[in-house]
Amino acid sequence: MKQIVLRDMVIGGSAPFVLIAGPCVIEDGLKTEKIALYLKNLTEELDIPFIFKASYDKANRSSISSFRGPGLKEGLDILGGIRDGLSIPVLSDVHRFEEIEAASKVLDVMQIPAFLCRQTDFIVEVGRSAGIVNVKKGQFIAPWDVSNIIDKITSTGNKNIMITERGISFGYNNLIVDMRSIPILREMGYPVIFDATHSVQLPGKAGGSSGGDRKMAIYLSRAAVATGIDGLFLEVHPDPECALCDGPNSLCLDSLPDLLGMLKKIDRIVKPDIT
Repeated sequence: MKQIVLRDMVIGGSAPFVLIAGPCVIEDGLKTEKIALYLKNLTEELDIPFIFKASYDKANRSSISSFRGPGLKEGLDILGGIRDGLSIPVLSDVHRFEEIEAASKVLDVMQIPAFLCRQTDFIVEVGRSAGIVNVKKGQFIAPWDVSNIIDKITSTGNKNIMITERGISFGYNNLIVDMRSIPILREMGYPVIFDATHSVQLPGKAGGSSGGDRKMAIYLSRAAVATGIDGLFLEVHPDPECALCDGPNSLCLDSLPDLLGMLKKIDRIVKPDIT
């Protein structure tokens, strides 16, 4: 398997799982920095490699009135400040060609959203510009179709690719997770991330916004780590009920110490070569 080196962490193969976590969207700079600092301190205490995630613009929203974030310039300034001030790598998603150049100067990992994972020209341009690409596997495609996405990125010469499983559509307003997808994706030779919180999302369930069932994210996280995933993606918030985006499927920060401690134990069982 291709292993990706990011600062002092190795992602993929028999390496411990990396945590990608943060709020769905940047609500304000101070709150976002506090969340990042909490996660940095917690993951250092637990010795879990960590990448901070937050979106500067959530372009794919249910309603025209949904909160989207501060936008490109202010959002990248906030993420850049967290990256440099806290010395942690940062990830965010890009939605438009016009964002790619600016985002590539700040983001350690550039994410292709699920609904753009088949947009060939966009994928190729991100592949050319990003140091590391994280592709959210669309909830409308089969795991074996991801090989085509990988080919589009590697055509640029970029082989620093991560694939994120985030569930598949099951009827209207519902997602399910087929854990068989994870070993199928890993056989393609690139690190696989499991997005536990988006996998319990109920898209559009609340009419003008998405619903979710956050308690199930804990069980899916355990199952995914037991398959040998290379990373876990969690959207977290200090008060999910008051979050401006994806609150119903976000985990509370207070729940993380016990959850991550358990997941680390599972990871050591399925990856006995971890030292």
